[in-house]
Order: sequence, then C-alpha cells, then structure tokens
Amino acid sequence: MTADTRTIEQHLGDKARSVLPAPVAELTLFILKQGWACLFGICLLAAIIGTKMIWEPHWIIARYDALLVIAVSLQVAMLTVKLETWKEARVILLFHLTGTAMEVFKVQAGSWSYPEPAFFKVYGVPLFSGFMYAAVGSFMARVIRLFDMRFTPFPPAWAHFALATVIYINFFAHHFVPDMRYVLFALTIFLYLRTRIWFRIGTNWYWMTLPVAAFFSSIFLWLAENIGTRTGTWLYAGQSVLEPVNIAKMGSWYLLLFVSFATVTLVFRDVLGGPKPSLAPTYTKPPQ
Repeated sequence: MTADTRTIEQHLGDKARSVLPAPVAELTLFILKQGWACLFGICLLAAIIGTKMIWEPHWIIARYDALLVIAVSLQVAMLTVKLETWKEARVILLFHLTGTAMEVFKVQAGSWSYPEPAFFKVYGVPLFSGFMYAAVGSFMARVIRLFDMRFTPFPPAWAHFALATVIYINFFAHHFVPDMRYVLFALTIFLYLRTRIWFRIGTNWYWMTLPVAAFFSSIFLWLAENIGTRTGTWLYAGQSVLEPVNIAKMGSWYLLLFVSFATVTLVFRDVLGGPKPSLAPTYTKPPQ
C-alpha cells in the first residue's frame, strides 16, 4: 500500500471511529477495502449489466467485442493511474492465459456456452472471458497489497503448488475419469487449516483461516456468476436465463480459488510463512 493510500485510510478510519462503535467501524472499513480491492471485477460486472441493457443486435460492434475493448481499457487505465502495479499485471496475465485455456476446453466439452456472436471469438469463446479470470487475479493481488496480508504458518511450497496443479487438472480430467473434488476438498482442509491470513485495518491486525476465506469468496463469485447468466452473457448446459446457477458451482469456485492463490504466489512469494505480524494496540476514538 502506498503512503498516500495509507493516509486516506487513516483519515477514513478516524472519521468512522468517531461516529460508529469500534466493531462497526472496523467492519465498515473492511467492506470498503474489499470493494476497492475488487475494483476491476466490479467495473467488469457493471459493463456486463450495462451493455446488456442497451445493446442492439444490429450495432456495428458485437457486445462481446465491446466488452473486450472495455476490459482492455480498464486494465490500461488501472496501470496508468497506478491502481495496479506491473507486478500485479504479471499475475493478471497468468490468470488470463490459464482461464482462457479452461474456457476453450469447457465450451468445447459442452459445460457452458456463449450464445451471442463476436468477431474476437476462438472455438466459441469470446476473448473478453479471460478477463473474468483476470478480475479474480486482480482482486487477489490487490487485496494482498491493500491489507498487507501475511499467510502463516504456511505448508511446504511443493505441496502448495502440487495441490493447485492437481485441482487444475481435475477441472479437465473429470470429463473422462471420476471426479476427485471431494478428495480435493479434504486436502485443502488438511493442508491449509492451520494457515492464518493476517490482514491489517488501520493499525489493527486480524486473522482468518485460509479455507474459511476461500469459502466466503466462493459465495461472492457464485453471486457474480448469476449476474453473468441472468444477463445471458454465458449459460451452463441446460440452464435458462431465469434459472439461478447451480449452488454446487460454489464448490468449483472454492477449488479454483486455491489454483488462483497458487498463481498469485508465483509472484508474491514474500507474503508466505514467517512470523505473524506484531499486533498493534487497538484504535481509540479520536477526540470529538
């Protein structure tokens, strides 16, 4: 987090604590920082909703292609105004590549489809779709920086990356062999149950276990998916626009988040392991 960002957070924190009970103020700041961290994803969802509301089939550019232009423009803008760093951009590129590869396979396998036409469409997959995975990468990279996160104690690196690799392979392999997801669920608990995510709000440190954080994140990703299907941007096999996404997809997102986390830690290795942060004294309300 930059010095300017910390100054803004300090001012907002002091103001919130002056008018709200301490726990409510901390929760409010937590929600605001989470929203700021997922800025790219929020903007992309807003573009999906907005284009669905106004787009006409006869327009010169297809809606999916417009979403691609919007996504690229968002990425360039965030880098230009330094809302994202080039280090984070490398993470986002990795997400885009691995996500697009999965999209091509899943669409060809009939798991879901993109019903609208587009010029920039490869094997039935519009190229903007990779940015939806990039949005997850953007969030994870930014939330680590904005909350000064530390992950400790952390399992051996070989086990961390091996589990992520097996999870990623299972997303492809379960079309041909029995699905291992229940075994993989158990392995995430076994490997990461002791891992605490330490995060900072103001000068106060808090923690949450990694599997619990992944579970809550999967809920919000499932809600975001419902926005995508309700707008007809993509649809699962046999699903109509008015049907909610099967709640079982939360399990898929839960597992995919561990792949995403491993991808992020290819670049952010310094946040893994080590001692827990020195706990700062609790804030007191500033004088009225």
